[in-house]
Amino acid sequence: MVTDIKDTVRALEAAAVRRLLPSPPRLLALGEPTHGEDTLLDLRNDLFRQLVEQGDYRTIAIESDCLAGLLVDDHVTSGTGTLDEVMERGFSHGWGASAANRELVRWMRAHNEGRPASERVRFAGFDGPLEIAAAASPRHSLTALHGYLAARVDPGLLPCTAEALDRLLGADDRWTEPAAMRDPARSVGRSADARELRLLADDLVALLDMQTPHLINAGSRNERERAALYGRTATGLLRYHHWMADPSPSRLSRLVALRDLMMAENLLALVERGPVLVHAHNAHLQREKSSMRMGGTQLEWWSAGALVSTRLGDRYAYLATALGTLRHQGVDTPAPDTVEGLLYALPEDRCLVDAARLAAALDDARPEPRVSPWFGYAPLDPARLADSDGIVFVKDVPGR
Repeated sequence: MVTDIKDTVRALEAAAVRRLLPSPPRLLALGEPTHGEDTLLDLRNDLFRQLVEQGDYRTIAIESDCLAGLLVDDHVTSGTGTLDEVMERGFSHGWGASAANRELVRWMRAHNEGRPASERVRFAGFDGPLEIAAAASPRHSLTALHGYLAARVDPGLLPCTAEALDRLLGADDRWTEPAAMRDPARSVGRSADARELRLLADDLVALLDMQTPHLINAGSRNERERAALYGRTATGLLRYHHWMADPSPSRLSRLVALRDLMMAENLLALVERGPVLVHAHNAHLQREKSSMRMGGTQLEWWSAGALVSTRLGDRYAYLATALGTLRHQGVDTPAPDTVEGLLYALPEDRCLVDAARLAAALDDARPEPRVSPWFGYAPLDPARLADSDGIVFVKDVPGR
């Protein structure tokens, strides 16, 4: 059987990725099956660097806070701030401590040095300002959107004053209350203030859209794009907080789905600007339904990749990543009758696999699903191989 799948394997390089796809996608996604492994992030850096230098990709997006990511974008495009500052403040989820992420930012800044704006590569976080335990206050996004509009349109068109917003928002710690993730009653998301803020956020976004012809001449495209991001983030956060206060059994499924909806909306906005490379967990980029266990509950939702794919069609391409071993987490050599075991038997340490051809080659073999002893690694589903456009396989990930 190993002999049968050798023809599905290619060298892991940008040229092989381009040959694998029928046409250059507008959004090319590279997934990872686990977080926090610099080996995988170094691989991402190498592949994305090649794709930027050999093609038209001018945005790199990662699974990090979309608002914090603006600091990184300012740095890589114009040199604002120091590398240490943007690594500390420009990433969420602790990703700023990663040496590989630091190298990505350093390379992007060096690549852009001396280039005209049209040739610079941009950085974007595409996740909402969310963590597992809490969601951010909508203050930053709401006040930034209000400030943008207040400086450019007739004040009489604004649905509220800055002072009214500040009063309704109140203290930020009531929005970020960590106990609210497990106890809906601790959430502020269905308070009278939150309900009014949802209406005001909707009105502010509508005003932004209604004033587009005027705003085109009242500032730069970058300023308008950021205002739209503030609007998406404000409405998304208020929606998220509303459902955080929901006491029903579907609460957690709704929350993870809302997070991916925010991701999808951010990716679609980035694609309007030009071709995008995106990196995140496989579960956020795959076309099929995603699932996970949280607090003893099985959750299912449509990922950002699934949502974006329905809009972009073949302009969206997705490469899943799978591993052979992750021994420092107890993930040892895969069983030979699993997809990972078959790929592990090949001589390549890392490779690009034609997913459709692999699925066809294994159609009669019916490989067994791999079961990971560690919750943090998500193996391939042998029944869904062809749902991805390709598979990046890494034989062994060394310990940290």
